[in-house]
Amino acid sequence: MNFSQHLTTLKTQHLYRQTKITDACCVDFCSNDYLGLKNHPQVIKSFKRGVDKFGVGAGASHLINGHTTAHQQLEESLADYVGTQKTLLFSTGYMANIGVFSALKNELDWVLQDKLNHASLIDANHLIGLPLQRYLHKNIKSLEKKASRQKGQGLIVTDTVFSMDGDQADISSIQQISKKSDALLMQDDAHGFGVFAPNIPKKSIYMATLGKAAGVLGAFVAGDEDFIDFLVQKSRPYIYTTAIAPALCVATLKSLELIKSGEQNAKLLANIQFFQTFSQALALPIAKSNSAIQPLMIGDSEHALKISHTLLKKGFQVSAIRTPTVAKGTERLRITLNANHTQSQIEQLLMQIKYAL
Repeated sequence: MNFSQHLTTLKTQHLYRQTKITDACCVDFCSNDYLGLKNHPQVIKSFKRGVDKFGVGAGASHLINGHTTAHQQLEESLADYVGTQKTLLFSTGYMANIGVFSALKNELDWVLQDKLNHASLIDANHLIGLPLQRYLHKNIKSLEKKASRQKGQGLIVTDTVFSMDGDQADISSIQQISKKSDALLMQDDAHGFGVFAPNIPKKSIYMATLGKAAGVLGAFVAGDEDFIDFLVQKSRPYIYTTAIAPALCVATLKSLELIKSGEQNAKLLANIQFFQTFSQALALPIAKSNSAIQPLMIGDSEHALKISHTLLKKGFQVSAIRTPTVAKGTERLRITLNANHTQSQIEQLLMQIKYAL
């Protein structure tokens, strides 16, 4: 295979990706640290305390001897917070989604997924080899029509907050269709956990990550006790992966405590409202979103990259999102807000975007 030729083509099409070294001098408007907890003094202090007690790693998978009191306490606290019987920790959201699909491989006859679901959900579906159909984005009629044609045991899967548009799924309506079709409902709440109160219907599957609003690392799957125990028996990523560091569990417990207090959440929601109001005053073509994700449609990869580079020179980090992450023609700037942004920083960013456009 001619890798050099493939790379040259990607560069020509403005689709070449490369690692960026974070510049601490720039104002970050692309991180998923929505509540500003990754640098919170209390979280850092808790992490250090966890390292002193448990060391820097788990040393083994959960089912060998990597599951500590810190893991157990975090799983119980997460279950209490989201309101389910039990939770199970995973190293990442990607692995959690693969873990659920791997466990259900021999249980399902069909899977329906929202057309704009996260790549990890689609990849999990394909990698495990389960049949897949896609319904139109957030289109309940499309879902209902496709679900009515299915036979056997099914799974309906949706993001809760969609990662590129910042819009939200109608979980209640999807649950009604799921119940009517006698299908399981699974939601990926990676971008909503900690920002919005979870809505988890009975006998459904809930996955959320800890590397975004919680500011740390890892993920968890929540549900009824029998389902979580089933995952322990059947989920290959859970069985064959070293557990996350116990110190991270200690830090996450502090993050969860701060999430419950609501202080950082209130600051984030105020910033979202201010951002929307000011962007409308400037007549910027930013989609209406009440989440931390605020997309600015550009429609061209080269143009999106140029604006992103222009903003970086002005001291603002904003990601240009290109195909295949988003469909061709919907290339965009993905602006993500956090609780620690000031109104002045938001004003300056939006003014610079106005000039760049």
